Amino acid sequence: MRVISLLPSATEIICSVGGEAYLVGVTHECDYPAGINDLPVVTESIVPKGMASKDIDQLVSDHLTGTNALYSLDESMVQALKPDLIVSQSLCEVCAVAANEIEHVALDLDPVPQVINLEPSSLGDVFQTMRQVGNAIGHTDAARETVDKLQARVDAVKQASNQIATTHKQSVAVLEWLDPLFSSGHWTPELVQLAGGVEATGNIFQPSTRLSWEALHHADPDIIVIALCGFDVDRSRLDLALVEPRLEWRSLRAVRNNNIHVVDGNAYFSRPGPRLVDSLELVADILRR
Repeated sequence: MRVISLLPSATEIICSVGGEAYLVGVTHECDYPAGINDLPVVTESIVPKGMASKDIDQLVSDHLTGTNALYSLDESMVQALKPDLIVSQSLCEVCAVAANEIEHVALDLDPVPQVINLEPSSLGDVFQTMRQVGNAIGHTDAARETVDKLQARVDAVKQASNQIATTHKQSVAVLEWLDPLFSSGHWTPELVQLAGGVEATGNIFQPSTRLSWEALHHADPDIIVIALCGFDVDRSRLDLALVEPRLEWRSLRAVRNNNIHVVDGNAYFSRPGPRLVDSLELVADILRR
């Protein structure tokens, strides 16, 4: 089987269920596991590297109200790779190639490949997409075994969190963007709950949304986790430095108590794949410090 992955989390899922050898093409953002680094890249982005976060936000906003796509598909490369299966997503229209473009390219191929869209909003949904991909590539048993191992780790975190005193569960704000502020969404508030905390500003099983400083102050969480979408720790620290001088930031309880944690949002929280369980364990560790 020849498989093209059109988002990093799909690449991770394919590899986690034993399908790495089937991959023939990936996106420009796919960087894990290391074995996929030399595969042909079939996408590109119009977002320049090193662009300021507020400018990225404006570009995304313009995209959502216009017709220009942030990502494009290299049709000639896809044709040359002759995929049997293309894996993408329809969950976030700013995170991958548009579904209609994928359909257009797929229908021009002979034979027409199978296209599956992954649309998880919860951790359980993520596990289901792993089973879906496993079935699609003929690795049903491997996918079930992988999910069972991940579920066992989730259960271990839940068991440990149930032993924490419930008189005062710590409130946590996971911020997915800082300039402007965005709350967490989809699976992230669920991860906080499973770890034994309360997500103070997030939208469970729903997209993240713009967050006002007033709303963040009203929540005044015990802990703030900086998990910026698409950014690693070093880039996230650059954005954190932009808000640190603000009085609104310095007056927050978590800031006063030095309870700010910068994590690799790109590797973990942003990607609905197997490493979300790593994210859960990371949040649990933060809550227990």
